[in-house]
Amino acid sequence: MSAEYMHIGIPITNRKPNMTYNEGAKFWVSNVDDYDYKIEYLKFEEGTPFPEVLHHLPHVAYKVDDLEKYIADADSVICGPMDANGKGDRLAFVWKDGAVLELYQEA
Repeated sequence: MSAEYMHIGIPITNRKPNMTYNEGAKFWVSNVDDYDYKIEYLKFEEGTPFPEVLHHLPHVAYKVDDLEKYIADADSVICGPMDANGKGDRLAFVWKDGAVLELYQEA
């Protein structure tokens, strides 16, 4: 198994400049390259399919080589696996050792 750090995701209540809206999932997201330390800010809107825990707790995202193996190693699954971008990439959010992790596998 191999994991590479991608970003830390921080939920916020007020939008930051230059955030992009994901209409299908009803949330705003910043570009991680706009901030030092690869920070991703997320503002969830009413009706988003993402679970409430993701609206309030930060997560650490990793690109993984085998999503299913990392999911099996997690303490529990918060949501996913799901399509990440319509290009075959997949992601899941899990609990592992008391932390929320985003696991991301490229196609």
